[in-house]
Amino acid sequence: MTEEEKQKRDLADRKFYPAQQEAQFEKKGLETHTPQTEHPSYKLAFQDKDFLLREELRPVRFQLELLKPEMILDEAGVGSTLVMYGSARIPPPEAAEEALKGAKDLPEEERKVVESLVAKSKYYAEAMKLAKMATEKSIIEDGKRQFVVCSGGGPSIMEAANRGASEAGGESIGLNIILPHEQAPNSYVTPYLSLNFHYFALRKMHFLLRARAVAVFPGGFGTFDEFFELLTLIQTGKMKPMPILLFGEDFWKRVVNFEAIAEEGTISKKDLDLFRWCETAEDAWQHISNFYGL
Repeated sequence: MTEEEKQKRDLADRKFYPAQQEAQFEKKGLETHTPQTEHPSYKLAFQDKDFLLREELRPVRFQLELLKPEMILDEAGVGSTLVMYGSARIPPPEAAEEALKGAKDLPEEERKVVESLVAKSKYYAEAMKLAKMATEKSIIEDGKRQFVVCSGGGPSIMEAANRGASEAGGESIGLNIILPHEQAPNSYVTPYLSLNFHYFALRKMHFLLRARAVAVFPGGFGTFDEFFELLTLIQTGKMKPMPILLFGEDFWKRVVNFEAIAEEGTISKKDLDLFRWCETAEDAWQHISNFYGL
């Protein structure tokens, strides 16, 4: 029996051609130049970028942006993640001295901002250490890797997270996002786990789909957005509780009066137990270990 005859009799063989093969058929067809084949309407829908970018196709783009990272992370054997949020502006400790030198001649207000950021460089070091600790544990459960480090893929605290995992000899995820100004992935993100998003909403969803612990470092609007959305999801019962590790008590209590919100009655006093104050990577990992009985 010839190979062709075997294929015809194979009951498990799919009878429709895969999309990639269909695309090749179309490519051959386009070698025939006619007004019909050259018109944009003739393009296969899934190969027509102009069509996919139309306003009406937003729901399809949402679905694609949900599905692609999910498939990649699943194929990579990622079972759960340790998510790390934080500023894109805090310098690494090795750059602190240079930053202070450069700020000497700045107006007082600008100089104080630089000094404030430099003072927070200790959190870069702690983020890096926590990522390293989690990666070195190499926890495998149900054949999947657990507590894989995941950051926003950018600079500063995000870089520290990916850098710590890299220095521990492990892989880490970077969920980057397209912005009007340049936002490139940091060099420590594992290339095949470097994912890019158009929609903030889908990016935030992927941060939490596999999260089993979240470390939140001092940051700006983006960090606030991610942190408070997580608190809301757990407070309202949309997500099960998990360790939320809030680094930098002095910073957070200065910029957010949590106690006052509870005193005003707009949250419950027990809602303040949704997160735990941390100053060191060791504190954070101990809380994760106790929570999950590792």
